[in-house]
Amino acid sequence: MGAIDTVRSWPRRIGEFLKETRLEMRRVTWPEQQQVRATTVVVIVTVFFFGFYLLLADTVFGNLIDLLFSRFRG
Repeated sequence: MGAIDTVRSWPRRIGEFLKETRLEMRRVTWPEQQQVRATTVVVIVTVFFFGFYLLLADTVFGNLIDLLFSRFRG
């Protein structure tokens, strides 16, 4: 199969892909709105928790490194 044949088959292949995608999307089980809200809240709380944790760790370790450099600088 040459390059020209490959290009000529694109419309058919794209059509098959879209048909299969449409069929697959019908099989998807979508979450309820309450599940989406609960999951969103968990994600937001987790992001803020880890953001605060990393801010705290960065501040502590940054200050420790600054202290070490100031002691050994001379």
